[in-house]
Amino acid sequence: MAVELLTQADGYGIIIGLSVLFCLIILGAVRIQKLYLSEDSDQSEMFMVANRSVGTGLTASAVFSSWMWINESVFSAAYAYKWGIALPIWWATGLSFQIALMAMLGIVAKLRIPYAHTSLEIIKMRYGRYAHWLFILLNLANNIFGCGSMILAGAQLVTGMTGMHVIAACILIPAGVVTYTAVGGLKATFLTDFLHTTVALILLIYFSLAVLTNEHIGGFSGLYERVKATNDYIPGNYEGSLLTMKSKSSVLFGLVLKFGNLALVLMDTAFWQKSFASEVHSTVPAYGLVSVVILAIPWCTGTIIGLSARAIEKTPIWFDYPNTLTTTQVNSGLVMPYVLRSLLGKGATNGLLVLIFMAITSTVSSSMIAVSSIISLDFFRTYINPRASDRRTLQVSHWGVFFHGCFMAGFAIMLEYAGATNNWSTYFRPIISCPGILPLILTLLWSRQTKLGAILGAILGLFSGLATWLSLSWYWSGAINIQTTQDQVPGLYGSVVSFFSPAVYSVIISLVWPSRFDWRELLRIDLIEDESQSNSSLQSKAPSSEAISETLRTGNVSEKEAYLTSGEKISPTPSPPRTQSNAQIPLDDVVHPFDEETIRHIKKWFKIACIYFVVNVLITIVLWPLPLYRDWIFTKSFFGGWITMAIIWHFAAIFAVIVYPIYDGRQEIARAVCGMAKEMKRWR
Repeated sequence: MAVELLTQADGYGIIIGLSVLFCLIILGAVRIQKLYLSEDSDQSEMFMVANRSVGTGLTASAVFSSWMWINESVFSAAYAYKWGIALPIWWATGLSFQIALMAMLGIVAKLRIPYAHTSLEIIKMRYGRYAHWLFILLNLANNIFGCGSMILAGAQLVTGMTGMHVIAACILIPAGVVTYTAVGGLKATFLTDFLHTTVALILLIYFSLAVLTNEHIGGFSGLYERVKATNDYIPGNYEGSLLTMKSKSSVLFGLVLKFGNLALVLMDTAFWQKSFASEVHSTVPAYGLVSVVILAIPWCTGTIIGLSARAIEKTPIWFDYPNTLTTTQVNSGLVMPYVLRSLLGKGATNGLLVLIFMAITSTVSSSMIAVSSIISLDFFRTYINPRASDRRTLQVSHWGVFFHGCFMAGFAIMLEYAGATNNWSTYFRPIISCPGILPLILTLLWSRQTKLGAILGAILGLFSGLATWLSLSWYWSGAINIQTTQDQVPGLYGSVVSFFSPAVYSVIISLVWPSRFDWRELLRIDLIEDESQSNSSLQSKAPSSEAISETLRTGNVSEKEAYLTSGEKISPTPSPPRTQSNAQIPLDDVVHPFDEETIRHIKKWFKIACIYFVVNVLITIVLWPLPLYRDWIFTKSFFGGWITMAIIWHFAAIFAVIVYPIYDGRQEIARAVCGMAKEMKRWR
C-alpha cells in the first residue's frame, strides 16, 4: 500500500486556495491595466495578442514559463533516478534549441505577417481552407494531448502525494485557470507566467541547495560517494554507472523528447502567440536569453534530486524505508516528493505541491488562450461569421476558454481510465504532431512550397510515422497495446519518420508541380477592427496608412519620408500600426505597415537569429554532450564542477526572468503605482 506524503486536506487546500488567490490577483491586475495603463482585455487584440506590445523582460519570463512544465523539474529528476547524470543534460539541451528556433521564426513572422493572431491564419491565407482544416486538426491534436497529458501527470502526482482522488485533481486543477484566463486574456497569462516563474525558480533553487547541503547527503563530495556506494547497475550505461554520460537510454529518450517538444512548440499556436504579442525589438533578445538560461532547470534540479534519491533510498532516512520506489512510482514522478519528504520534511513537500500547481496552471492557461483563439478566429470568424464585431469575437473567445477547460478535464480523465501515462504520451505525441512542423516552417520560409505539397506532405508524413511506430512495436513485442507502444526504439523511429518525411514529400511534390507564392498576400491579414479599440496601444505607435498614402500621393517622396511628414516620430522598433483593411485592395497597392527602418531592423535580427540557432545546435547538441559520450565515469572533482555550474546557471535564470523583467517594466509599474496612489488620495 502506497504511503501518503501529505493529507488530502493539504491537496484540496493548496489547489483550491491557490486557484482562488490567482483569480483575485489577475482580476486586480486586469483592473489596474485598464485604468492606468490603457490596456483593455475587453478588446480582441489585447485578449489574444496583448496589443503586440509586451517588452523584452516580460516576454522572457513568459517564454521561460512556457517551457518550464513539471516535466522539466519533477520528471527530469525521476528520469535522472532511472538513468543517471546524462539524462538531465539531454533533457536541457532539447529545450534550448527549440527556443532558438522559435526566435528565428518569430522575427520572420513579424516581417511576413505583422498582424497574425494564430499560426493557422498563415496557413489559411497561403493555402486555403483544406490546408487550414488539416492544420487545425494537427494543432488541436497536439494541444489536446500535450495539455491533457500534463493535467493527468499533475493529477497523478497530487494523488500519489496526498491520496486525493485523481478525478477530483483532474477537475480542480484547470477550474481556477478558466476564470482568470477568460477575464484577462493573453496578458493575464503573461502576468501569471511571471508569478509562476518567480515562485517556481525560488522553490527549485531552495530544494536543490537544501537537499545538497543536508547532513544525510553531505554536499558535492558526499553525494558523489553515496551514489557510487549504491552499486546500482543501470542497463545501457557504461559499466552500469549512474555517473557516466555514456547512457543509451538517456540518449534515446533525449532524442524522442527533442522531436516531441519541438512539436509541442511549433504545432501549438500558444507559443506563436507569445512571439506575436512581443514588441518587434523584444522577440529575438527575449527568446535568445531564455534559450541560454532554460538549461538550468533540468540540469540543476534534475541532477541533484534524482541522484540524491539513489543515495538515500536504501537507508533508514528514506521516508518509506525499507521499501524502494517502484517503476510505476518513478514514471509517475514521485522521486522528488519522496526525496523532499525524507530530507526536508512536510513543509518542503507542501512547497512542491505549490510548484506543481504553478507549472500545470501556466501550461493550461496558455493552452486555453490558444484553443480559444482557434475557435474564435479560425472557426467562428473564418467560416461562420466573417463580419463578426470585436465584441462578438471576444465573447466566442471567452466561451472557447470555458469549453476547452471543461474538455481538457474530461480528456485527462479519459486518459487515466485508458491507462495512458505521461511516459506513453511522450512517445505518442511526436508521431501525430511532428508531420506538420516542416511544412509549417516552409510556409514561412520557402515561397515555392505548394498547397498540394503542404497538404500531402503532412498527411503522408503522419501515415508514415504511425505505420513505422505500430509496425516496429508489433515486430519487437509481438503485440500492440499501451505497454508495447511506449517502448523507446519504436517511438524514436516513428518520431524521426513523422518529422523528416513530410519535408521530403512536400519538396518533391512542390518541385514536380511548381508555383511561387507572393509574400505580399500575407499582409492581407488585418487587425480585428472595432471602434472600441480607439485606446489601443497599437494606434499610438505609428501613423496610419491613410496618412502615409496621402503624403505619397501629394509628392514624390519615399515611404520613410512619408512617415516623417505625417507628423510622427519614427521609432526604430515600433509595434505595427493600425491600417485600413488590406483584404479589399489590389495586391500591388498593399503597403507594409512598418517603415523602411523597422524592416531593416527586423531583417538584421533575422540574420542574428539564424546564426544563433546554428551556433546553439552545434554547442548544445554536438560540442557539449557528444564528446562526453565515451567510456568514462565522472571523477569527484569533475562532478563537483558539474554541479557547481548547474547551480550558477540556476541563479542566472533567476536574474534573467525574475529580476530583469521588473527592471524592464519599471516605467509601467511606476505608472500603475502612481495611478493607484492618486486614486487612494481621492478617496481620503
